Amino acid sequence: MNRAQGFTLIELVMVIVLLAIVATISVQFVSLSTRGAIDLSSRQQRAFSGVVIGEQITRALREALPGSVRVNSDGSCIEWMPVVVVSNYLNLPSGGTPDSFEAVPLAGGASAQGRVVVYGYGSNLYSTGSPGPVSPPATLPAGPSPVTVTFDGGATHRFTTQSPERKFFLIEDPRTFCQQGRFLYRYRDYGIRSSVAAALPTAMPGREVLAAGLVPGSLVFEVVPPTLQRSGVVSFRLQLQSPESGELTSLSQEVQIRNVP
Repeated sequence: MNRAQGFTLIELVMVIVLLAIVATISVQFVSLSTRGAIDLSSRQQRAFSGVVIGEQITRALREALPGSVRVNSDGSCIEWMPVVVVSNYLNLPSGGTPDSFEAVPLAGGASAQGRVVVYGYGSNLYSTGSPGPVSPPATLPAGPSPVTVTFDGGATHRFTTQSPERKFFLIEDPRTFCQQGRFLYRYRDYGIRSSVAAALPTAMPGREVLAAGLVPGSLVFEVVPPTLQRSGVVSFRLQLQSPESGELTSLSQEVQIRNVP
């Protein structure tokens, strides 16, 4: 007579223990692999965010009027005046109440509006007094040469000096990048102020969120002003932090401000 075949209790317990060990190792392996993939994705995302932030700051500052870039005392804010167009004047405003001047029209028959700046080197570009390098808002019309640039609202203005190349810039009102906590903001439409980051807007549309996830106090701007022999340079550095792991990604970059008298 054949004996009945089966497992003993000891064999069954050993199989259960071995299966538990294999399952534990498998779960740990999958968990570590998943965590590694998540960490890698987080690093890639922060690196991409750093590239985007750096490119946005670089593109904005490359349009800055030479000599208009300035920072606050701790370097957390930077301000500049964006250039709209550049042209040449035929004469500067003259007479008792100078309210216009003749200029070369823009290519393509375009028109433009903004403040006129004539040779602002060595001057305070954030002072709009007359005489001075920065005019009140003005309009550069389209038309055959010459065109007449007129200060808006019947305003008058005298410029401090002439440009060696008879060149003038048409600029927009200042813009500012400023870090507050974990956010980087871009400010506009607040007018010309005597000091940096003064009376900035507190809501849209004057304040826009440019980036988030910055380490508080990590953003620092530094400016080397332009001279007649070389261009200006803006350097900035910042850190981005993962909210899950706390891991940091650092960014450091320089921007050249083209020097065009």
